[in-house]
Amino acid sequence: MRVRDAELVVADDEESAAKRVAGLLAEAARAGREIALTGGSTPGRAYELAAELEPDWSSAGVWWGDERCVPPDDDRSNFGLARRTLLDRLEAQPGRLHRIHGEDDPAAAAASYDEDLRGTTLDLVLLGLGPDGHVASLFPNSPGLNESERLAIPAQPNLEPFVARVTLTPRALRSARRIVFLVTGEQKAEAVASALGGRPDPAVPGSLIRAGSGETLAILDQKAASRLRD
Repeated sequence: MRVRDAELVVADDEESAAKRVAGLLAEAARAGREIALTGGSTPGRAYELAAELEPDWSSAGVWWGDERCVPPDDDRSNFGLARRTLLDRLEAQPGRLHRIHGEDDPAAAAASYDEDLRGTTLDLVLLGLGPDGHVASLFPNSPGLNESERLAIPAQPNLEPFVARVTLTPRALRSARRIVFLVTGEQKAEAVASALGGRPDPAVPGSLIRAGSGETLAILDQKAASRLRD
């Protein structure tokens, strides 16, 4: 099934969706790809399963799509989530680990990450979707949606946790060879319908993010897909 400029996979439930994503992550790690992870409440189970499927990530590069500006051991840290659910479960750590330094000044952390990204093509970018339609830390109608030069920028949140962020820009996300949305739960159904089935709209940042010359895949559970039209 396809929605606007993306392939759609609707899994039976949240666990099945996590398994689908875990398989893609494990495959990319095994092949030594450059992988950008996401944060939020949804991907943890997929990370656990990916570590089981492929415990050796030594040939892979790992990046992040965004980060909350907190220390890495803070419960709100996206890196911290990945460490608990993925990295600590691996037998061999990623050969190239590119953490956003959320403990630093946001502008400095963004500038450093922008420099790190230069010359790198991300092979797989995993994204969630907020109930307001945001992706990474690109929030509705935010100035960062118009950024065309930089690859990483500081950002302010529109919802909890209300801490400064560093996020990849639309330019960085769109340059990926494959973008994978993982979205579950009925509370995301309206955002899914707008981001995947509607027209591009800065009020719904997810509607603006598609792989420019690659593949965009949306993996949903039945509840998240419930408002999409056949």
